[in-house]
Amino acid sequence: MKFNVAELRRSRKDDMSMVGVTRELLVRTVDTWAPGNLHAAHGATFLHASGNGIDHAAAEGAVRAFAEFGDRLRGRLTLLFVAPGVQALQPRVQEIQRELRTPPEMAVHVVPGGNVAAVLKAAGAGAGPLLAVIDETVDKNLSAAAVLLTAPAGTWGAQRAELRRAGLELTAGVELVDGADELLVGFGTRSAKSLEAFKSELWALDEYAGVRYRDPQDPEGHLMDISLEPNPGALRREILQELRGGGMTVTELKRFALTDTVYRAADAQKVVTALLHAGAVTRSPEGGRLGGDVVISLTTGG
Repeated sequence: MKFNVAELRRSRKDDMSMVGVTRELLVRTVDTWAPGNLHAAHGATFLHASGNGIDHAAAEGAVRAFAEFGDRLRGRLTLLFVAPGVQALQPRVQEIQRELRTPPEMAVHVVPGGNVAAVLKAAGAGAGPLLAVIDETVDKNLSAAAVLLTAPAGTWGAQRAELRRAGLELTAGVELVDGADELLVGFGTRSAKSLEAFKSELWALDEYAGVRYRDPQDPEGHLMDISLEPNPGALRREILQELRGGGMTVTELKRFALTDTVYRAADAQKVVTALLHAGAVTRSPEGGRLGGDVVISLTTGG
């Protein structure tokens, strides 16, 4: 039996919170990352680590999600769960492995403590791709192919800088807001395709009661409902602000949306089209298809 997003959704009635959002996003990240990385000859590694403790339900969800791809393994798949007080996770993970009859090439290790670097070295995780799910307590210099992180809201600038220092130049951050509760979720990768996939999954989540998104880069900090068609207001403001530095091609604006906002590249295309219709921006050349090489500029006086 497959355990995937659909199963998580069925259980969310009991957890319609930011915890539910982050659990579902973790599973979706595994679902999009695994197909392109589990064929690596030197094996692949998944790390879920924290200096404070990890959500056991999320860890179990990750094990079940990876188990779906057991028949695609070319090399070894190693799942590492590293955090203080994580011992109780071991029997639960072993039961899942027995239940799903995971292949011997899929190894799961639960390691109490916080020495992530030593655990990765002992597991031989340097040769193949690594997906890391961490919080702000863990050093991001992990030689990871992709990092999904959580941290306090308001820290995206610092978290993004750390991801980039670790070689993960393509990043995206979003703040989850539920009343007085706030949480930053960030993603870093070297692959534009992986970043696009993350953004697609971010907006494809079921709407959780009370939980809304906020773009860390939006100067006005407006809240947005989780939706396949997000409110474009924040992106409109950010594009207009970006254009104050001079004209940009449609391709450049789409990349800006992908790497510097919570939005997808396709959302930028829609916003640029709407801005043109409203007369807020101009284009060069004036006619023809709105292709990637068309230069968009602020209307004089805008």
